[in-house]
Amino acid sequence: MNHTSQAFVTAANGGHPPNYERIKEEYEVAELGPAPHGSTSVRTTVINMPREVAVPDHVVWSLFNTLFLNFCCLGFIAYAYSVKSRDRKMVGDVTGAQAYASTAKCLNISALVLSILTVVITIVAVLCIVFSASRLYT
Repeated sequence: MNHTSQAFVTAANGGHPPNYERIKEEYEVAELGPAPHGSTSVRTTVINMPREVAVPDHVVWSLFNTLFLNFCCLGFIAYAYSVKSRDRKMVGDVTGAQAYASTAKCLNISALVLSILTVVITIVAVLCIVFSASRLYT
């Protein structure tokens, strides 16, 4: 590698600036390194681009909870937060979309658990009433 310095204005080049293309070629050869004799080397560069962050908006789950398991309107509120999450995602606000999606997920879980508990308690209560009524008549 040649590490000689060049003066910008010398008497040898008649007051003209140095040949920048030659400097550029020397820099590129020094950057790529010496190639094996008679072969060309190919240098590749891999750039890892982060993928678009997938934020689940839970719209389908919220719609299901709104239609079937709407305990104290938690399913409807979860649906509203899911739509807000989807809107934030379309705008490109990933942080806002994640916040709304997290709230929608918590509301969906609450609606699901409370609705299932309500159904189970109702079935148990009906069975207890039926068995106690059948004992009265026997």
